[in-house]
Amino acid sequence: MATSPDKSVLFVCLGNICRSTMAEGILHNLVKSRADHSEWQVDSCGTASYHTGEQPDNRTIVTLQKHGIVNFKHKARKIRKSDFTNFKWIFVMDLENLKDVEGIKPDSSKSKVMLLRQYDPEKDCEKPIVIDAYYHDDSYFELCYEQCLRSLKAFLQKEVTEC
Repeated sequence: MATSPDKSVLFVCLGNICRSTMAEGILHNLVKSRADHSEWQVDSCGTASYHTGEQPDNRTIVTLQKHGIVNFKHKARKIRKSDFTNFKWIFVMDLENLKDVEGIKPDSSKSKVMLLRQYDPEKDCEKPIVIDAYYHDDSYFELCYEQCLRSLKAFLQKEVTEC
């Protein structure tokens, strides 16, 4: 079955090795047991090219594995203009990502660019960002996981019906 435009999600952070890849792995895991799993297009990228071609941060992989998400593979890449055609939902991790992505979004794009934690029932309404764990210890990767998981469960429940 072909992917559905309504089930196309791109996650964006700065370097595409921690937060966006964490969210990508989680969403892949959440939809894999759904009847409509083959309709999903899920990817992630960064606003900068610092880590292009690299695997996710090892701490991201370890955190995903701790939660039963194994064999996750991804190579970091920078956001492309075509992403604004290929993805309905573009979730960014923080306000700087939002500014950067909105700054390159073509006027003709129908993509919905928004903060992922807008869906988190436990978000800080003044600053609904996903914590950047890169410069912190492993506990921040766990917090990042929890923020993404809550947000994505709520997103699926609110926006996407299962076929």
